[in-house]
Amino acid sequence: MSPGVGYAALAAVTAATLLIGAYGLRISRTTGDFYVASRTVKPWWNASAIGGEYLSAASFLGVAGLVLVSGADALWFPIGYTAGYLMLLLFVAAPLRRSGAYTVPDFARARLDSLPARRVTSLLVVAVGWLYIVPQLHGAALTVGLTTGLPGWAGSAAVVVIVCLSVLSGGMRSITFVQAFQYWLKLVALAVPVLFILFRLGADGVSWTNGGAAFDFGGHSPGADSVYRNISLSIALLCGTLGLPHVLVRFYTNPDGVSARRTTLIVLGLLSVFYVFPTLYGILGRTYLPGLAAEGNADATVLLLPAQVFDGALGDLLAALVTAGAFAAFLSTSSGLIVSLAGVISQEFFRGSVSGFRTATLLAAAVPLGLALLTNTQALAGSVGMVFAFTASTLCPLLLLGIWWRRLTAAGAVCGMLTGAVLCGGAIVAGGVLSVSGCSTPVWLEQPAAWTVPAAFAVTVLVSLRGPGSVPAGTGRFLARLHTPERALRP
Repeated sequence: MSPGVGYAALAAVTAATLLIGAYGLRISRTTGDFYVASRTVKPWWNASAIGGEYLSAASFLGVAGLVLVSGADALWFPIGYTAGYLMLLLFVAAPLRRSGAYTVPDFARARLDSLPARRVTSLLVVAVGWLYIVPQLHGAALTVGLTTGLPGWAGSAAVVVIVCLSVLSGGMRSITFVQAFQYWLKLVALAVPVLFILFRLGADGVSWTNGGAAFDFGGHSPGADSVYRNISLSIALLCGTLGLPHVLVRFYTNPDGVSARRTTLIVLGLLSVFYVFPTLYGILGRTYLPGLAAEGNADATVLLLPAQVFDGALGDLLAALVTAGAFAAFLSTSSGLIVSLAGVISQEFFRGSVSGFRTATLLAAAVPLGLALLTNTQALAGSVGMVFAFTASTLCPLLLLGIWWRRLTAAGAVCGMLTGAVLCGGAIVAGGVLSVSGCSTPVWLEQPAAWTVPAAFAVTVLVSLRGPGSVPAGTGRFLARLHTPERALRP
């Protein structure tokens, strides 16, 4: 693909994002508009926006790259990403919407009546958000570098600038419109090229699986390490989805708990359809781009495959469409994260005003940009998986026990969150040090969720039962509000 086509694709996505954001500015005036879109977003619109922000660089590029490299084991990622929303549907969506909170720290304060619990939750939400934004900026660097020839930092900086302009213009109201558009753009950008490829191969009588060789994953039985890795990854993805701040804030924008559940059901359908296509790219990549795995550039599979199959203008057009979808993935996920982080930072340090929200937006974007420029990774799905493990070990126990267990105390919640942060964070750092030093990383450090998540839950429960403090006085009323359908409260 020529650089001119790459520039045109990026410019088109940028222009659409800013124009839709400008439309949101026209109807965003109140604090409620900026934080939760005045809680008036309908299920289909909200589900599309959730799909837009949830389907990140790891989904758009990383899943295909993992299928190319790891084969069937990589399918745990799309399965886990989608099944996490089933957990949300069953345990969190409606009660969280009924809590009346603006952010996850607001929920912690209301449930536990504790300022320290709120502070710890705020710090963890910000840490999770920053860690999640960094892979998006790495993906943008990869995409811009491949399609335009510009240095990678230009892609990271462009995403931050565009997202800040969109968020500063209209907050949550504006970003909802942008992200809903970007979900459908990403779906079309993946589906159209891969369908063209399959039709072309079928017309030429060429096997798109290379006579079944694309499904040859070694023919060996999975060992104990492989079984442990898959179980631990599943725990991380299932439980980690419950604590992602940019996902949770979306349920505050629904009008009521029923709408929150309906939104989650629609999201399950949208995600299921979407993940068919990265998987197809990975299988096709095993046939037509097998060298990418050896080069350590497997995440480029989606970007390079159309031009590998088609020559000339058609190849350029399909590659441009994929590039536009990839850039939309980085923008939508980054914008959702920055909106959620700006809400938390503004509430904690700038009194929750609109001007404070805008200041917090700049801070929320500047730190991950600095981290992205100082680091380099192309294992997008794997790095995002570690963020899920960290979230599952910290915020998931607070939310599940806070919603479903009456005896949770502030001391228990704080100790559980800190335990999960220390254990999982320590495992991530230790694994990174071993990897950089050239040593092999033990599987229990590579995928720590299988032991860090149970440890966090156990500490939370034990401290709540035996530790200092007591259950807040208003717990019964608060839980009754979480679990009572709105229609039962209407006169």
